[in-house]
Amino acid sequence: MSREPLDTLTAARLLREAAATGTPIEPLRDRVAHADLAGAYAVQAENTALALQAGRRLVGRKIGLTSPAVQAQLGVDQPDFGVLFADMAVGDAEPVARGRLIQPKVEAEIALVLGKPLGHDRHTYADLLGAIEYCLPAIEIVDSRIAGWRIGLFDTVADNASSGLFVLGSKPVRAGAFDIARCAMQMREGERVVSEGNARACLGNPLNAAIWLADMLVRVGRPLEAGDIVLTGALGPMVAVAPDRPQVFSAEIAGLGRVDASFA
Repeated sequence: MSREPLDTLTAARLLREAAATGTPIEPLRDRVAHADLAGAYAVQAENTALALQAGRRLVGRKIGLTSPAVQAQLGVDQPDFGVLFADMAVGDAEPVARGRLIQPKVEAEIALVLGKPLGHDRHTYADLLGAIEYCLPAIEIVDSRIAGWRIGLFDTVADNASSGLFVLGSKPVRAGAFDIARCAMQMREGERVVSEGNARACLGNPLNAAIWLADMLVRVGRPLEAGDIVLTGALGPMVAVAPDRPQVFSAEIAGLGRVDASFA
């Protein structure tokens, strides 16, 4: 006899329980009643609302699926987004305890910090550049509550775009002071290069990703505000974190600087 499909509240609860216990769950996409993009964002919104009610502070958004190759793999033609909370922030080179995450991976990104809100129906480069206070190198520590990273579009969006933690660099750089559209990235573990890429890997330009997000959030009634952090998307392939040994990942972005993610 077939099982009853999961509703939004149950799917959201299963993801919360996986995060709380550190035990991943089976993919949700074949078990929910509405396994489309709207249904996935409804699950994400439920857990976001509960997190805010519990006192967590929303500090920005992350953009995912900015690589055309990953979009093709999941059968989509646009990015996705998740929310960033203050308790997800890790200091540059601050050790991350293993128990905070289930199956972490790291990816290097450009972070934008806004000095003005973005509330237009459709934004231009001029709107965005006028709103950016400064940029920072960042390492996003992605994670999945889905066992073995066996994710589809529904799974990753519902799971807050596979968010985990994030590390920001500590030297702000103005957007016009480096080549945000073409800057190269190299990430090392010790002396070994583990990921390389450049800004063009992020929808051709990280500003394209940020404008997509700004427009999307206006449409859903939650526009970006002054002070928000925007993680614009990976500049190169993500790298799995080893479960059984200390590691330090150093990401260097040309003109923007270096940031380190350390795992105890």
